Amino acid sequence: MNMQTSTVMAPPPPKRLEELQLPLTMVRDIVLKTLFRKNTNVVTELAKAICLPVPITQELIDLARSQGLLEALGTLNANSGTEMAYQLTDSGKARSLDALSQSEYFGPMPVRLSVYAEQVKRQSIRNIQITRDQLTNAMGHLVLPNSLIDNLGPAVGSGRSILMYGPPGNGKSSISNGIRDAMGDKIYVPRAIEYSGQVISVYDPIVHSAAEKNEDDPTRLRRNNRFDSRYVMCARPTVITGGELSLDMLDLVYNPTARTYQAPLQLKSTGGIFIVDDLGRQAEPPQKLVNRWIVPLEESKDILALQSGEKFEVPFDTLVIFSTNFHPNEIFDQAALRRIFFKIKIDGPCQEDFLKIFSLVARKKKMQLDEASLIHLLKTKYPTIKNVYANYQPIFLIDQMIAICDFEGMPYKMTPELVDRAWSNMFVKDEKIVK
Repeated sequence: MNMQTSTVMAPPPPKRLEELQLPLTMVRDIVLKTLFRKNTNVVTELAKAICLPVPITQELIDLARSQGLLEALGTLNANSGTEMAYQLTDSGKARSLDALSQSEYFGPMPVRLSVYAEQVKRQSIRNIQITRDQLTNAMGHLVLPNSLIDNLGPAVGSGRSILMYGPPGNGKSSISNGIRDAMGDKIYVPRAIEYSGQVISVYDPIVHSAAEKNEDDPTRLRRNNRFDSRYVMCARPTVITGGELSLDMLDLVYNPTARTYQAPLQLKSTGGIFIVDDLGRQAEPPQKLVNRWIVPLEESKDILALQSGEKFEVPFDTLVIFSTNFHPNEIFDQAALRRIFFKIKIDGPCQEDFLKIFSLVARKKKMQLDEASLIHLLKTKYPTIKNVYANYQPIFLIDQMIAICDFEGMPYKMTPELVDRAWSNMFVKDEKIVK
């Protein structure tokens, strides 16, 4: 499947109330809570708020009316236009308050977990196929050896876990972001899912980049919705964590005030990428973090727990990328390494690639290069660190020289003196400080 031309099968809009496969009392209560919390009293507005087709919404309105929880106001209401307007009865208000005391969730109707699991299969990260051109184009801003692309391509295309390791400052984070950019298709993220009567919010505008909205009016009786509006069409998500990652961030997040759940990071990244950057800098030992991923990585499912202690399975369909400055043998045992499918070492650039990076950065930042200064840098400075080059160094040195030029009122032109002053800030001298 070519990611640039293929489309993921969209979740079809439900045609009947039974297709929701949700507890009827829960569905009705979400309708009542939404009417109670939002300033809406007509079917089309309510349908938009709960993300259901108008006919199903009308069926729910009729159900609530038959139970004495709603009453019709007629079509003469100032805000209703030609539509029938409705309001909660006293019994309906009491039921709404009782339902809100159990859960503050209202608005978009959730998707049953088992139904969502089927959609995950249709848009699985493991279904993608990525070409060399796609990956190279996504990494176009980076200077990388061909051998690295040779290793990255199969790793990304497999949708399996990846460990990138090597010295700091050589672009592991940038490469991870490039992998994210290479995934050009769209998937469908549920606004919320339901399990055992509990609602778990999944869609997060911080994590998920929504595609342009469908121009079709989602409230029309006759409409041609392309997909179930309980989902949001998004680019494949990317979650990036660093030293702040802890084990409890991989559990359901329960709000005791609202009595609602938020999906953990790995569930939000379903169908996309989960990047664990700076592995080894977290408070938790790396081995312990990876142990948490063993079942998900091997069985494509994760196990979460409700406040009650009840445990349940959710799909785990995520490309996990671990990035570390440590050698893998220093932080993992062999059992953990065996479960990480691809191990890719990211080395510093050779001198030729270093000069390419230096030239690209200088051109972008309008720093005029000087041959004598470059020779001074390569022949005088780098031998002091055994000619070990890193990808971060060109931008660091040029930014330092620009800052000096701005302060001194000098033109942006590289000189041996500027190189010396910039170099002095790149490293800290190993010495004892007398107190």
